Amino acid sequence: MTALTVDAQLTALLEIQDMRAKVRELREDSGVGRLVEADHFGIDPEVAADTLEVRIAELVAELALPIRRRYERIAGHVHRVVVPVIGGICYGCFVSVPTATAGEMDPNAELQSCEHCGRFLYFLP
Repeated sequence: MTALTVDAQLTALLEIQDMRAKVRELREDSGVGRLVEADHFGIDPEVAADTLEVRIAELVAELALPIRRRYERIAGHVHRVVVPVIGGICYGCFVSVPTATAGEMDPNAELQSCEHCGRFLYFLP
């Protein structure tokens, strides 16, 4: 298995984060949402959550080892492992990102982490 490019790593991290959120919804929702998924769409929420868990594991396995280790360490503490930087502010911990990092020509060309909270960052203009 080959290591993913930086763009692919960031995309995979975002997909993992999104799927983890959906798994939480599927496992925690015991109300109307669960009934709608089961009755209207014919989806068994437990089977869907299990299927997503398998795909999450596959994507995590494709991450480069240092990124995978950091991801697993952060994911054990917070739900949002990847957060945007808007106006030089990390939207994970709301601390300013160093201007040298935020001011690069293409700050998303390299996978970066917040020096304060450790989350992976993607920069929005």
